[in-house]
Amino acid sequence: MDRHAHHKALLAPLRAALYDFSEHGVRAALSDVCADNAVFRLAHPLGEIHGTDAFFEQTFAPLVDAWPDLERRDHIVVAGTDDHGHDWVGCGGYYLGVALGPWLDIPPTGHITHMRFHEFCRFVDGKVVEMQSLWDIPEVMMQANAWPMAPSLGREWHIPGPATQDGIITKPSDEAAGEQTKRTIIEMLEKMKRHPSTGGPAVMEMDRYWHPKMSWYGPSAIGSGRGIAGFRHWHQIPFLNAMPDRGKERASLTYHFFGEQNYAAVTGWPNMIQTVSDDGWMGIAPAGRKIAMKSLDFWRIENGLIRENWVMVDVLEAFQQLGVDVFARLREFNKARNLGRVDLPDGMEA
Repeated sequence: MDRHAHHKALLAPLRAALYDFSEHGVRAALSDVCADNAVFRLAHPLGEIHGTDAFFEQTFAPLVDAWPDLERRDHIVVAGTDDHGHDWVGCGGYYLGVALGPWLDIPPTGHITHMRFHEFCRFVDGKVVEMQSLWDIPEVMMQANAWPMAPSLGREWHIPGPATQDGIITKPSDEAAGEQTKRTIIEMLEKMKRHPSTGGPAVMEMDRYWHPKMSWYGPSAIGSGRGIAGFRHWHQIPFLNAMPDRGKERASLTYHFFGEQNYAAVTGWPNMIQTVSDDGWMGIAPAGRKIAMKSLDFWRIENGLIRENWVMVDVLEAFQQLGVDVFARLREFNKARNLGRVDLPDGMEA
């Protein structure tokens, strides 16, 4: 078994324990696969946590209290080595459960709720030493009709897994194929960064890299777009209008790209440093502030072109850096809401 397959096999018991969630099972699986000094880097407001016990207590314990039937489903599991020699496993999917109690001040609904996640684990000597995980918390707010910010330009929906249903890669690792996919994505991104600093949209050569029926799956608060036009209208144009200095801080960033088969992934933590100098992005007024944004992304290439791109951004931390406390606004909404637990009948009464 090659080392990437080995790392995915080491992570499989944790993924299984999160699917059939129990406190004992998840705690045991975390302890088995993670180093004693593992660091967990998470979306705002969860922050950075050290050690598996603290990680469970500060993340899963309150979530499963709110969603007692908590379950995780993965639809992407890929592994590879970045250009710095680090070995990663990237997972993508969603958590779901019936929201019977408040979580992070988000009111319960009594209905099934889903929360997308991207999670990247870095392995050293057979142990996870670092986990980077973004949970789409705004998605949960929206399902509770409690999103206190501007509506998304893109479509908000339950983000699907790969159209080809092959995102959980179990084949032996093909280093050459993964490297080619990774290089294609890096080359595409270099072309993307030409705009707007060196010319109009044509300098990105998007039709050279992107499938005509491409799907761009953005985080909640930005939404998704279909085709190059959808990507441009509902994400890239407002994004670059607000932050035209995109790409100028590349020397300050360290990217970790890895690929397997026809999938590629990237993290940077942060991936972007840009200045919100103009209007147009997520309803935010131009603050003139430089922000660092964290993103965990996957791409799937089909017949040489990018057909799907899953993007998770720590949107809540971006707001926080701009002086906007989304949770404080949420709590203002909550003054007229009932945050008590939902006592849902079992449905078996006559």
